[in-house]
Amino acid sequence: MRDFLRWALEMAQRLTRGLDWPLLIALCALMVIGLSVLDSAGGSGLVMAQGVRFAVGLVAMWAISRMSILRIRAWTPMIYAVSMLPLLAVFVLGTGKYGRQWLNLGFFYLQPAELLKVSLPMMVAWYLNRMPLPPRIPVVLVAGVIIGIPTALVMLQPDFGTGVLIAASGAFVLLLAGLPWWWVGVGVAGVAAAAPVAWFWLLMPYQKDRIMMFLDPESDALGAGWNIIQSKIAIGSGGLTGKGWGLGSQSHLNFIPEQTTDFAFSVLSEEYGWIGVAIVLALYLFVIGRCLWIAVESRDGYSRLLAGATGLAFFVYILVNGGMISGLLPVVGVPMPLISYGGTSAVSLLAGFGLVMAVRAHRPVHGG
Repeated sequence: MRDFLRWALEMAQRLTRGLDWPLLIALCALMVIGLSVLDSAGGSGLVMAQGVRFAVGLVAMWAISRMSILRIRAWTPMIYAVSMLPLLAVFVLGTGKYGRQWLNLGFFYLQPAELLKVSLPMMVAWYLNRMPLPPRIPVVLVAGVIIGIPTALVMLQPDFGTGVLIAASGAFVLLLAGLPWWWVGVGVAGVAAAAPVAWFWLLMPYQKDRIMMFLDPESDALGAGWNIIQSKIAIGSGGLTGKGWGLGSQSHLNFIPEQTTDFAFSVLSEEYGWIGVAIVLALYLFVIGRCLWIAVESRDGYSRLLAGATGLAFFVYILVNGGMISGLLPVVGVPMPLISYGGTSAVSLLAGFGLVMAVRAHRPVHGG
């Protein structure tokens, strides 16, 4: 019996080698909260489906965490190239409500853009790691091409929200590599200058409606402004402690649209109140801080850039969805990480944290 226990302990240590337990526990807590919100807002069927997706994501995270970061770095260009293939295929075989964002693979729908949230920062980190830092203008321009091509393809689907998040994940790698902040000002000025062109020739009618409703949702309270207004009512009605699990009137009377996806956090706010929101935000903050701490502790440039960009990109996902449901940003169809229902987004997100764990567990001795 003693030998069996010793063998079981050794096997458990081998199987869990590479996992960062503080990060894993925080992620699991967020997933449990997300499943409870989905159970209330959508029923047990969605919980089972999302649970399967979380399980797939956890397996992917576990497998990646056991890989050598040097091997991951060597495979990065291939991973980036392969992730671009479904992004191109979606223009021919894709489907979607407002365009072509999904590939129907029979047993599940794949959103190719979500794959770039992982592979794009990997590729930018791989490229910058080979260059003198801080990056000079030619290096920044090449990195801009690496970021710009997939971002443009995603926005042409059209999927403006995911395109912005993909671009941000690559831009954070540049900033962590020492890019001067005045470049950010140049980028903001460029976006502002291009805004009139985008408004008249690039944005779809529904995207224009979202911007107009962000500015004045009461102008069409029963139409395009309904989403934002009802979401804000749900958030405010939760009060300090919330109405209780399964007792949210806004969600259970179907006032909140997309209550299991884009506006799932509104359901959480109504049923768990500000205390529940504070707990979730504290977990999010811990995950971000853990990624940044692992980045600081990294011994090579690639690992440092990748782990840091993963944490900062995760922050942007939270910021955009939180701003969207509270009326501080336009509605752009971005889910709340690990709370909203979604398959590809959940799996790709957990795979990204697997990379962070691989950075922590397999730090190269040299600084290459």
